[in-house]
Amino acid sequence: MATKADRRYLERHGEKWRVVVPVPRSLHHVLGTKLKRSLNTDSLATANKLKWSVVQQLQQEISRQATGKTDNAGKSDDLLTAEALALRETLEQATTDQARQDVTDYISMRADEIAGDPVETADSNSGARAFEYESEREPVAGSFYRLATGSVTPLRTFVSQWQGQLARHPRVMKDDERALALLEAWCRDNRIDAAIEPITRKAAGRFIAKLFDDGGRTPRTINKYISSLSGYWRWLARRGHVADNPWREQSLPKQKQNGDGAARSFTDEEMIKLLSGKTHDYLHALMRIAALSGARIDAIASLKVADCQGGLFRFKPQKKEPGPRFVPIHSALVPLIKRRCSGKAADDDLFPELPVPPVGSERERSMPAVKLFGRYRKAVGVDDQVPGKRRSLVTFHSFRRWFITQAERAGQPENIIAAVVGHKRAGMTLGLYSAGPDREQFKRCVESVKIPRKKPLRAHGKSDG
Repeated sequence: MATKADRRYLERHGEKWRVVVPVPRSLHHVLGTKLKRSLNTDSLATANKLKWSVVQQLQQEISRQATGKTDNAGKSDDLLTAEALALRETLEQATTDQARQDVTDYISMRADEIAGDPVETADSNSGARAFEYESEREPVAGSFYRLATGSVTPLRTFVSQWQGQLARHPRVMKDDERALALLEAWCRDNRIDAAIEPITRKAAGRFIAKLFDDGGRTPRTINKYISSLSGYWRWLARRGHVADNPWREQSLPKQKQNGDGAARSFTDEEMIKLLSGKTHDYLHALMRIAALSGARIDAIASLKVADCQGGLFRFKPQKKEPGPRFVPIHSALVPLIKRRCSGKAADDDLFPELPVPPVGSERERSMPAVKLFGRYRKAVGVDDQVPGKRRSLVTFHSFRRWFITQAERAGQPENIIAAVVGHKRAGMTLGLYSAGPDREQFKRCVESVKIPRKKPLRAHGKSDG
């Protein structure tokens, strides 16, 4: 902790204090013997508060010269942002009017340094002399001044709090990062502070239009970024940092799917191929549980022995589900579940073949199984690729669609099917006031779904009569 008498990295220059950082002898020919920067204050106490961000900047310059690496524009902006935020903190901690004025004066001086000296120009008509700042440096200087004085708040100031309080999934946090990085780049390109306050509804609309006009991104991808930014701004509004959410109702219209381009359920013939082919035992188990429960693959892959007791699956919450979902174990799955649970402790995994991803990883536990299934599906001749679409119209998720289709064809009520698979039930009466179906209703729905079987070959020469 620096004291009032601490003069490390400081020296008097006239009536003011300045920072002095020695340069290694090997760099004297490039930088001289010392790097110096005035602090524009005659107060030693204020100089001690201001000096550390300056020392850091000068030491980083020495390091860059020593390694031969130079920062790109984005990296330089990051360093200036760090310096501006350090000065902002110093300004907020100032306890007297004079101390605040000293810090403000220094911020103004640094902004002038960043802007550089004005360049002399001449009016094309009158020839009169004029002075202009460099067009590339002046906006950077202005942004630095506004950040340091607290006029604007950097975009990422509250991101960690937002993500931590809502416990966002690592994969979703990656989308948050991409969305913020794209917004920051757009702000730089358009000479807008990469801050919360300048993002008005109009600015948000321009940013979205640019993402669309650039090409290479589908409306679905752009909407994913809008959703991330909208979620952040909703949190900011709840905490009182902003008055409105500029991303609200800004999503692009969803692409209309025609009958040839929509993801679909498996046919019975495809189900027979998938469930009778040769592949790993654990993949067969995953496929059968998906087909006879309608559960998503990651919920199945995450099952433990304790989650398969009392004739019920206990699936972890998926999407926006408020808590675990209990689904009766289909009678056709009982031998499979018994075999996989045999000899294991309650806390053991039902699918130990699938490694648990590292903490903070965006990968889901089911990802290796999804990739294996994709290869297997194609190997047994189950595919539906449409030109121009990256993904096949049939994926592992098609088991879930197949279960819903079969339950509907078996005459099960829509609200019961929705409850079994974890969909939100329509209407206020069922969606809000009802406590939900009972276990017997769930069991009837699950048992109504039957795995298709191969039709026996007709004996040669026999007629239908």
